[in-house]
Order: sequence, then structure tokens, then C-alpha cells
Amino acid sequence: MTVAGVVKGVVGMGLPAVALGLMGLVMPPAAASALLVVPASVTNLWQLAEGGRVGTLLRRLWPMLIGIAVGGWLGQGQMTGAFAAEAHRALGALLVLYAALGLLSFRPAVPQHIERLVGLPVGIVTGLVTSITGVFMLPAVPFLNGLGLERDALVQALGLSFTVSTFVLAFDLGGQGALDGAMLLGSGAAVVPALVGMRIGAWLRGRISQTLFRRFFYAGMLMLGATLAL
Repeated sequence: MTVAGVVKGVVGMGLPAVALGLMGLVMPPAAASALLVVPASVTNLWQLAEGGRVGTLLRRLWPMLIGIAVGGWLGQGQMTGAFAAEAHRALGALLVLYAALGLLSFRPAVPQHIERLVGLPVGIVTGLVTSITGVFMLPAVPFLNGLGLERDALVQALGLSFTVSTFVLAFDLGGQGALDGAMLLGSGAAVVPALVGMRIGAWLRGRISQTLFRRFFYAGMLMLGATLAL
């Protein structure tokens, strides 16, 4: 969790992808996702609280946020039981796709006059992906990157999207019995290493090339995802 926190501290995202990718090597996605719920919620709310744009972003992004909830409801239960093996492979495939888009610096432009229309299906797919794999980066991150938001607003928008996705994931896991008291206790204990990692990442951000770090990060995610998928 500390490694995932370092990544989030440097690049502003990536905690769920890194944490689930590493934990997915030794446990099912549902268990890894359950351990991620509390640290992801805390770090995402922290990210969301930086700045005073929440109201403006809610008015602009509400179709996507509603879509995340709908997609999460449609995909509930897909990570556990008979679907566990498929979810494990889906997680690996998603990490490969996420890394490939990052290495290619994929950033589609989303015209403002269609962003609400596009936001709803983007949210639904994001919710589905979240319920199946526990990773809530795609397609939400490329969509938000394409809105032309200035840096601080983008960081808050990502925090808003990730917060809603985390709540959707927690609701789904709770309904499937994968988020019991023991898991919540373990998830709560993971908050401290995640925050320590974020502090280290923030310190590193001003001392290394972020471009170089991103390349190594995405290359590592590509190999990790391929390992899980195969």
C-alpha cells in the first residue's frame, strides 16, 4: 500500500491500479478490493477537498457520476463466486490497457457541448469496470483528461470520480459479503501506509522528472497486468 501511495503522491492517481495489481498476485480481486476501500476513500476525499470547485464540478459532471452508480449496480456480484477467475484475468487485461494508454499519452479532446451526453455512458462503463475488476480508472480518466480542465480542477475532478467509484465498490462488496468486519479492520490499518506513501511521493515529485517516472510506472503496470492476465 505504501508503494501505491508513493505513485499517487507523485502523479496524482494510480493507487488502486498499483495496489490491486500487486495484491492480485497473491489474493483474489474481491479480497484485494475490500482491503483497498478505506485507504482509497480517505486519499480520494483528501484529493477532492483540495480547492473550492466541488459545486462547479458536480454541476458539470453529474451525468458521469450517476452513470458510475448505474454501472456499479448493473455489474454487482461479478467479482466474486463463479466470476472470480474471470475478474482476475479482467483485472490484468485492464491494467495492460491502462498502461498502454499512459505510454501513448492518450488524451482525447471532449467538446464541452457534448460532455454531458458522453459523460453518462462513460460513467456506466466505469461503474461496470469497477464492479468487475475493482479498478476505477477507465474510461473515466481519459474522459476527464479530455475536458480541458486546468490542473487543480482536474485533480479535484479525479478525486470526485474516484470517491463515487469507491463508494459503489464498497456497496457492491458489502452486498456480496466480501467486506466484513475483519476486512474493514484490515482496510483501516492500510490507511497509514497509504498516507505515508503519499507524503513520500509528494516529496519525490519535486526532485525527479515526472515524465521519466510516468514511463517507468506505466511500463511496470504493463508487465504486471500481463502477468495477471496470463
